Amino acid sequence: MKNKTVLFYLNHPAHFHLFGNAISQLSNDGYQIVIVSVAKDVLDDLLKSQGWAYTNIFPEGRRDGNKSIWHNTIVGYFKTLFRLIKVVRKAKPGLLIGTEGTLAHVGFLLGVASFLFNEDDTKATPENYLFYPFATKIVLPNCCDAGQWKGKRISYDGYHELAYLHPQNFFPDFNVVQKFIPDAGRYFILRLAQLTASHDAGKTGITDAIAGEIIDRLEKHGKVFISSERPLSERLEKYRLNLPAQEILHALYYADLYIGDSQTMAAEAAVMGTPSIRFNDFVGKLGYLNELERQYELTFGIATTEPEKLYAKIEELVNTPNLKSHYANKRKIMLVEQINTSSFFIDVIKERLPLEIEQQPVCMK
Repeated sequence: MKNKTVLFYLNHPAHFHLFGNAISQLSNDGYQIVIVSVAKDVLDDLLKSQGWAYTNIFPEGRRDGNKSIWHNTIVGYFKTLFRLIKVVRKAKPGLLIGTEGTLAHVGFLLGVASFLFNEDDTKATPENYLFYPFATKIVLPNCCDAGQWKGKRISYDGYHELAYLHPQNFFPDFNVVQKFIPDAGRYFILRLAQLTASHDAGKTGITDAIAGEIIDRLEKHGKVFISSERPLSERLEKYRLNLPAQEILHALYYADLYIGDSQTMAAEAAVMGTPSIRFNDFVGKLGYLNELERQYELTFGIATTEPEKLYAKIEELVNTPNLKSHYANKRKIMLVEQINTSSFFIDVIKERLPLEIEQQPVCMK
């Protein structure tokens, strides 16, 4: 009897981290794994670093020239739909796993179960109203709103970031940091996101001018490094952190402070005990970040209409005595109450698609 087949659709570098442990464990346990990806930022590099076989359905990229974000979204949806259908028909998986809502449509059309793993509240991602009705299950943290699809929901106490940054899964290595940040003393990471997804339409974050103001304040206390999805101006380029994508989390763990307009990296810093500030138009709209801020005080959200508040929070944090040890203690409290998300994901998948007979491990090549 053939092994059960699980198809993972990864359309962002964060999804490599989100499902990476589950992919490895399921493969070792005897499942056939099919990985489908999109050429997004450094995702290809991350997949190649593991030696995993995968199919990139958008080797040319998803954007159609200089068209509007809505044009790219609509055209991209239909391209994704048809290309995924082609792969799924060939692979014949028993379960589709991912965060991309198009999977739900593919599963519905082909009669394959689809599980969407999200951590954004439904009201903050209105496009999910088009996808959730067709999904088999929606796997969400308890702190997130499922909208009207509570009956499809599988809940847990945890965050996506704990799938790869829980202490059982992630082992920070300062030697990695020293290779790319020589004489690393106190340093800070500034993240500049692209904000080009459909749900980012009309949203703003850290402009070059604000980034300059942030740097002026931080340089009095240590080194500043920029991680950026977008092109940088001549003034900012010299701060770029030239670190392999698979190593950035080590640098984030040892940083004294993270500031950025990326939700994902703000949460990553928070669950590792690095104080984080996020500055964008999503502040207050995402349940998991609200919980990390209000319940555990590990991150701080500031609206783009309040740059002076941003600067004040930066000054407050960098001048806090024993900042890192203080936030390490906050992290310990959070970890007592939240689970190893990756282990939970594996259990969810196995419950839906159990192996019918004991299988020999299948090594991914």
